[in-house]
Amino acid sequence: MTLLDEIDARIAELPLATAPLRRLRREYTRRLATAEPPVVVGLALRLLGRGGIARRFVAYELVHYHRGALASLKGRDLERLGRGLDGWGAVDAFACYVSGPAWRERQVTDALVQRWAKSADRWWRRAALVSTVPLNSRARGGGGRGDAARTLAVCRALVADRDDMVVKAMSWALRELAKRDPAAARRFVAAHEGALAARVVREVRNKLETGLKNPRRRVRRRRQSA
Repeated sequence: MTLLDEIDARIAELPLATAPLRRLRREYTRRLATAEPPVVVGLALRLLGRGGIARRFVAYELVHYHRGALASLKGRDLERLGRGLDGWGAVDAFACYVSGPAWRERQVTDALVQRWAKSADRWWRRAALVSTVPLNSRARGGGGRGDAARTLAVCRALVADRDDMVVKAMSWALRELAKRDPAAARRFVAAHEGALAARVVREVRNKLETGLKNPRRRVRRRRQSA
């Protein structure tokens, strides 16, 4: 049995839940620690070819947690790893673990992400926005250095998009920026209030003013539990 077949068979035995899939991925990250980057990227691509969100999640994490593999990614690699994106879970795993970190480290050009933002495919447009999250998030590695210029360039390209998946990603991107550069996020919302979806304006302003996306929902939960 090949390594690919072994991983595939073990994924098939697991529930579709982050914790067990991540335990499995950690085991194979240890086993692949000394593998060359093309081996890890190639394994991820073949695993993606087998289909399913669980395999996609494991494939992206295998690349992300192999330093050499992640550092080796270029634009062509990202577009191969992103083939078949068909849902928010797949997009967010791709953008948070693969495309965002590679873009943050300037392994790919801003023009590539801008091309995704102009795609007719809603999932690539969402990928462009979610790829900004690792630019600003400490939790996504890289120290959360923050990059308002690149974040807002993508947001500007999609400011009038009303696809629900894109609107939600816009809110996420701006709320993440608000943690690192609240002044930049505030200025952007004020300048584009007439073009942005009302949900984005509300959630980003809530984040800036209260630290929460939906503070009223938190209050309701407290009252229900009292």
